[in-house]
Amino acid sequence: MSGLVLAAGAGRRFGGPKALARTPAGTSWIALAARALSEGGCHDVTVVLGAEADAASALVPTGVSIVRAEDWATGVAASLRAGLGAMASGPSISVVVLPVDTPDVPRAAVARVARRASADALVQATYGGAPGHPVLLGRDHWGPVAASIRGDIGARPYLIAQDAQLVECGDLWSGVDHDER
Repeated sequence: MSGLVLAAGAGRRFGGPKALARTPAGTSWIALAARALSEGGCHDVTVVLGAEADAASALVPTGVSIVRAEDWATGVAASLRAGLGAMASGPSISVVVLPVDTPDVPRAAVARVARRASADALVQATYGGAPGHPVLLGRDHWGPVAASIRGDIGARPYLIAQDAQLVECGDLWSGVDHDER
């Protein structure tokens, strides 16, 4: 099972690319996401970069792969499509997807979703019943997901249409993403 950090966007509402964001203590959000995925059970982690990719690549931990979404400005779909495309040549049967703007996600939430890994799995974490991240996509869905996403709309419509398994993680953390500084 692989992990995928989506960190390609410009972060317009945030005031700059979230790939460059750090905690008050100086830890990059990219490093936090990669650590949560790795410690949550992902054997390898890939980060998708776009806006300010050269600067952001310096924040990617050693051992984590980088994929560039050249068309990142078209929206989150470009980032997810680039990441899934990179995963396709590897051996993983599933990938856990995490946006970089969830720096508080605990490894326990990743592990809870990851436990359901299989080639045909579709799993989404929920928080008090509200959909959130991480999301697990089995390999059987990578092509259909990539074909169905457009612009700033990610995999959520596909997850709904395919009746993804929902896994409550509200007891582990809030599920809040950070859209503003």
